Amino acid sequence: MKALVVDDSRSMRNIVKSALKGMKLFDEIVEAKDGIDALEKIKESGPYTVIFLDWYMPRMEGYDCLVKIRENANWNNTKVMMVTTENQQENVIKAVMAGANEYLMKPFTPEMLEEKIRMVLGL
Repeated sequence: MKALVVDDSRSMRNIVKSALKGMKLFDEIVEAKDGIDALEKIKESGPYTVIFLDWYMPRMEGYDCLVKIRENANWNNTKVMMVTTENQQENVIKAVMAGANEYLMKPFTPEMLEEKIRMVLGL
């Protein structure tokens, strides 16, 4: 399984990657610094099993990236988890309606992340 961690914060990417490595579920974990970078990585080396997507990023926000991912039929099986500080109910609903499979609020624990991943993947 392959994961793509998309966040403009290097430290947050490292936190997520570290938690994912500890779970030993993913063979490959790739990073992207924003939505545009993520779409390029998906085109180059996708599809990914799960994409972890921050909301607020420069150049292209996570929501816009999510919409682009869901527009491409080749990526329909990719699970997308929003991992963000964005907690407004209308934006959570907006992301789920756009095709997010799950939503995880920052800050989170590795256990919370693993629970959401296992739920999304049906493990």
